Amino acid sequence: MMVFIFGLIIGSFLNCAIWRLYKSETMGGRSYCPKCRQTINWYDNIPVLSFIFLGGRCRHCHQPISWQYPLVELSTAVLFLATYTIASLAPAFPYLLARDWLLVSTFIIVFVYDWRWQLIPVNIVWPIGLLIFVLNLLIGLVWWQILIYGAAGAIFFLLQYLITKKKGIGEGDIWLGGLLGLAFPSVGQLLLILVISYCLGSIVSLSLLARQKKGWKSRIALGPFLVIGAIITLIWGSQIIAWYLGLF
Repeated sequence: MMVFIFGLIIGSFLNCAIWRLYKSETMGGRSYCPKCRQTINWYDNIPVLSFIFLGGRCRHCHQPISWQYPLVELSTAVLFLATYTIASLAPAFPYLLARDWLLVSTFIIVFVYDWRWQLIPVNIVWPIGLLIFVLNLLIGLVWWQILIYGAAGAIFFLLQYLITKKKGIGEGDIWLGGLLGLAFPSVGQLLLILVISYCLGSIVSLSLLARQKKGWKSRIALGPFLVIGAIITLIWGSQIIAWYLGLF
């Protein structure tokens, strides 16, 4: 229960971080309503509960509060609990848990940011990549292997970026690919992330086209699908890969 509550608190912070990154504001200072900019009292800033008690509206301006806020808080809590359960069984528990919670937090920021504004906050991806590298070393992974896979992840998306003449994917996807390589230095895991993300992306794109929500030339952010693939791989990757190899 404490892990779940901690995840809710971190999720609330991530919501604040996403908005302030987009507005290029500092992380310090009290939370405020993005519509009327009134300071939010502590009792209106309790994860999930405040959203329910306020009926999904700001106490001051009565404008609707985005569903992003409770969904991010709940998603963070659930994913923190899931990764805690898995990491608690590993010998390098503290470092593995720190890495996985850092990855979950970063993935949630990237997902929301890229989904809403079709941008990947590379100023977050760069330092997180360095921290993930260090934590993977503490877990016991080999430094040159981590770097090779990090470079491979970035090069894979760089080639797509160049082949499509900057139209297929954005520059931020290249850096996200590098982060994924540093976080998952394994051929099987990286391939699983790509298969899941591109399959999901294709399904969603075709669905939007069929419903005439998007045109053939419309851009659909790749980052959210890479994040979903990465989270699935982080939690169930070993089981999925073992199941697949067992088919042969």
